[in-house]
Amino acid sequence: MKPQTFLSFDQCGAIAPEQPSAGIILPEGNDKFDKFRLEMSRIGRFPMQRAALLLLCLFAFLLGTAPARAQESGDDPALTAEIAGLDAHVFDAYNRCDLKAFSSYFSPRVEFYHDKGGVTWDRATVLSNTRKYICGKVRRELLAETLRIYPIKGFGAVEEGEHRFCEISTGACEGIAKFLMIWRKERGNWVMTRVISYGHRPMPKPGD
Repeated sequence: MKPQTFLSFDQCGAIAPEQPSAGIILPEGNDKFDKFRLEMSRIGRFPMQRAALLLLCLFAFLLGTAPARAQESGDDPALTAEIAGLDAHVFDAYNRCDLKAFSSYFSPRVEFYHDKGGVTWDRATVLSNTRKYICGKVRRELLAETLRIYPIKGFGAVEEGEHRFCEISTGACEGIAKFLMIWRKERGNWVMTRVISYGHRPMPKPGD
């Protein structure tokens, strides 16, 4: 973590750190902030300039941190919409037991890691297990508010989130789990190369 200098209202632009009072924190080692500090060191001692100086500090802070926050959140609306659409198609096929359509979204050598069921190493086994344990028995529902999509440069994307599973015979949704999927884009087509399904647990009851 980069060191930080606390800049108070009365000492905005000071290089030496001080104890927090009423001010803002700006990280060291950032070109934008260093330029502001140079100017602040020249004019920061004049009382008439201090209020405007604090606004400049705040503006520099917002400019410097907003891109970092966007990068950390993986904010790419086009990619998010594309992968979310793929998720909807994959699990529509899953819920209808359309294994031909379902299989088209997996690499032949897909690795599937399941915290309760273990590991499988190919698409054929994923389809066999889906046919045996899922078809006509269970329906998957995405918890949309948990969905996160992140790009992988030169490869594809990471999809992560949570989903719940409901018994078709009763309609009861009793299980919930986390998931992580690695998508690869090959010649314009997306396929999953890794899937991790973990954190399986009972659905929390209302009031829990």
